Formats: sequence, C-alpha cells, structure tokens
Amino acid sequence: MALTSLPRFFIIFTLLPLITHSIPFVVFHGVADSCTKKGVKHFTELLSNWSNTQGYCIEIGNGVWDSWFMPFSEQTEIACEKVKSMSELRQGYNIVGLSQGNMVGRGVLEFCDGAPPVKNFISVAGPHAGEASIPFCGTGVICIILDGLVKLAIYSKRLQEHLAPSNYIKIPTDLDGYREGCTFLPKLNNEFEKNATYKERFSSLEKLVLIMFSGGKAFSQAEIVESESLYNFYCKPLFFSGTVLSRRTEGDDDSVLVPKETSWFGYFPDGAWDPILPAQETRLYTEDWIGLRTLNEAGKVEFVNVTGGHLDITDDDMKKYMVPYLVDEDAPENPTLLESNSRGQPSSTSSGAMGFVRKLIGQQDLQLNVIRHP
Repeated sequence: MALTSLPRFFIIFTLLPLITHSIPFVVFHGVADSCTKKGVKHFTELLSNWSNTQGYCIEIGNGVWDSWFMPFSEQTEIACEKVKSMSELRQGYNIVGLSQGNMVGRGVLEFCDGAPPVKNFISVAGPHAGEASIPFCGTGVICIILDGLVKLAIYSKRLQEHLAPSNYIKIPTDLDGYREGCTFLPKLNNEFEKNATYKERFSSLEKLVLIMFSGGKAFSQAEIVESESLYNFYCKPLFFSGTVLSRRTEGDDDSVLVPKETSWFGYFPDGAWDPILPAQETRLYTEDWIGLRTLNEAGKVEFVNVTGGHLDITDDDMKKYMVPYLVDEDAPENPTLLESNSRGQPSSTSSGAMGFVRKLIGQQDLQLNVIRHP
C-alpha cells in the first residue's frame, strides 16, 4: 500500500517548487477602461494562461470614471494599499501597465513604502516622458469643449485635481507652467526635486520592457476640419487665451500618445516641438533621473516596436514580448511562446490583422484590444 502511494507522493513533491515559486503579476489598465471590461479581462486571462502564473487586474475606484477624474496621487495611494494587502504578492510580483496605467504602476514602484518587490515591469504604450495632448476622444461636441477647457488652463489647480491625464501633460514650450503646476509627472520622473529612493526602486527592476505602437488610425482631413470647426463655434467665444496643445494630423502613428516615442521615454526637447529626441538624448536619461540609463547599460531594458494602433496588441506580440518576462524561472518552457529578440536591442513586428476598434464618444480607441490572428 505504501509502495503504491510513493509515485503519487513523488509527483506532488517534485511539482511543489513550481507552485510555491510562481511569481504573480498585476495589470493596471488605461484611461476609459476598467478591470471588468471584456478586453482587459481577456488580456489578463491570456497572459495568465500562457505564462502559467496568476494574474490580477487592480481596479482604482470605479474604473472608467476615476481613470479620467481622480488625480494620480490618489490613484497611486489606492493601488499601493491594494498591493500591500494582497498576500499573493508578498514574495514579489511583476507589473503590466497599459497606457495611462503605467503611471499608476510606476507610482506604486517608486512611491509605495512597505510594498513587496517588483521584479519585471512591462509597459504597453506608456506616456513615460509626458504627453503633449489630452488623449483624443473624438470629434463630438463634448470632446471639443473638453479640449477647449484643457487648452485654457492645463496646469491650473482645478484641472490638476479633477482631470487625471492633466497630471502627466508636459508642454515643451511651457516648462515654467509645467514645473509650477503639474502635480504628478515631475515627481514620478524625479525631475526637479531629486529623491534617491525613487531612483533606487526604479533601477532595482530585473527587466523593463517598453512597448511602442508605430502604426494606428490616421485622422482624415475631413475629421480634422470638422474638429476645428466645432471648436471655433463652441469654444472660441468662451476662451480668450491658453496653452495651445499639439494637434494630431493625418499620418500620425499612435494617435493617442504625442509623441509616440514617449513609450520609450523619448520626448520633445525643452522649449521646442522638434525634433523628437530618442530616450538616450533626453536629460532624463543622460542625467539618470530615475535610473533608466543604469538599467539600460546593465542590459535590462527592452525597446520593442510593434505595428498597430494604440493598445491594439496581437496575441503573437503578447507571447513574444510579454509572456517571457512573466514566466516562472523554475517552470518548464511553455511551448506556446515565440522566440524573443536579443536583449537590449529595439525589436519590431508587423501584422496585417485588423481588429475591432472600440470607440469612446468620438473616433479614438482608448481601450485595450487584443487582436487574434485568423
């Protein structure tokens, strides 16, 4: 009897390390999305299944509404407390940030005292170096009026406290206003008042994966004209001055992030709208404000370029550029994974697949969209 039970005991014993050493991951979704939306739920489930690890989407407030209107200082505090309260994360975890969710994820990584350690950080279209325009929500009247309000006073106390994306807007020609009024991004990027702890925590990552989308929906000339006409009719009589945010024109790539290179920490130079600087030429990198240069010189940063509109991610790209950094080191190789590119080199992929595009009020897709190949 004891002999017959021995093989079963042996199997359980040998599998135990795979279970106890599994590192879970958490997902922070983007603006206008929520953990209950089909796209985010499916995305989290796929990553969990393919990596054989447990994934959790951490919701901030009520999801969609608070992603727009809760300031990031509050969003980060909520996320910090949730992370610390989860017993599943106590031995460490990985972060997957989706667009604006990267601001929350990095806030937890850098600011959250007493939190469990973060091993890998996978960023999907994150506005890390800033954003030169509020995420475009369409050509409807509501969006045009909202854009007018933003142009009026992006760094005012009222907008900073009640419009979340304003917390990471960085107008390159209004750096004085940015320094005095922007309440989150300067702290996150350790830009003005340096904090050694923030840099130490960021540079402690084992791997940082930065995914940028290089092809998306181009707005037609008719849409641009319609947008300008509505703005002139509804908003110009109300507003007399204000910061002029950049306008997306036909041919843009990721039409949510301006510039798209912010996904790689690239950005406009101080005081000008051109040229767009690669990350390695920005002050954030050369002066190593948060430890990005330290990570990259250690071979711990992956710069990945994929084809698609903002957050239009293919399952193949997920397997190739995300899953390898979620897989348990002690687990056997997952046969569904594709071979990833060499460490430290920009990667690229292309796909002819067309996915269903979700829309918020107007024309722009701000929610996650996983595209399956036929």
